[in-house]
Amino acid sequence: MKKSADTPDDEDFAALYDRAWYTLIPARADYLADVSPHYDEVLHDVAQRTEHTGSLGKTDIAALVVWKRLSAQTRWVTELMSLPDTHVRAVTERAVTAVRDTSLTRSEAAHTGRGIIAELPGFRTGDALASAILTAAAPQRMAVYDRRVQYALDTLRLPLTPTPGRYGRYLQLLDDLLHHGGAHANGWTARDIDTALYWTGRPNPAPSC
Repeated sequence: MKKSADTPDDEDFAALYDRAWYTLIPARADYLADVSPHYDEVLHDVAQRTEHTGSLGKTDIAALVVWKRLSAQTRWVTELMSLPDTHVRAVTERAVTAVRDTSLTRSEAAHTGRGIIAELPGFRTGDALASAILTAAAPQRMAVYDRRVQYALDTLRLPLTPTPGRYGRYLQLLDDLLHHGGAHANGWTARDIDTALYWTGRPNPAPSC
């Protein structure tokens, strides 16, 4: 099994990933119980449009900004909105193709897609919105990254450094979890793990019973 470059080796690797599943499983259950089933409708709508068009436009990106609860009052938004939608779609079409390319591993596809998205204003640094776009492009392969996910990974002692290429390494880490999870991972996707991590990383979570 290929491991993330950030991941410990041998017994440490197995122990960390095994312990992680005992946190992820109840966190995912709590997420499903506490978060409205309608919350992800925006992501699903964008994903369905992307399935048909093969690209994302400025309207799709704007919808994902709201879904991720990001501020639209920043300079990059003005720069992005000043570009022709045809240009935005030309870039995102290449990224969509990359993350759907099954000849690439999940992490390779993520790394390639993330590099393409970086051509657009607002996507050169940070992975939160870029990961949402790539997840909308390939919801069964990609996953969302944000600061809550990072906090959860730090809490679980699953290293993910901020050095360049983080999103590809993140997807490799999720792949490692899926492969190492055995029966725990049955029916899980990378997106399921990211929601469990998101829930684990929320501020001041209530103690588990």
